[in-house]
Amino acid sequence: MNLQPLGDRVVVRSIEAEQVTASGLVLPDTAAEKPQRGEVLAVGSGRYENGKRIPLEVAVGDEVIYSKYGGTEVKLDGEDLLILRESDILAKAV
Repeated sequence: MNLQPLGDRVVVRSIEAEQVTASGLVLPDTAAEKPQRGEVLAVGSGRYENGKRIPLEVAVGDEVIYSKYGGTEVKLDGEDLLILRESDILAKAV
């Protein structure tokens, strides 16, 4: 991947949600919700605060949960990616 985020931004690949409910019903694409979980592919160098660079709390390979409508969608090499600010990331899956 030839994409390096700047500052406090992160590149994430969405992890698609299950297309089958717990009771076994198959959900069509139109009924599926926008994914909120993804894998971090690249991270920026961090944000500046009081003249010092603060590194990001996430790293490449982390699985994160992000806000539903945050970020910018981009297509790179036929793959749909999302560029988020660190503040749009709600949690890391541990």
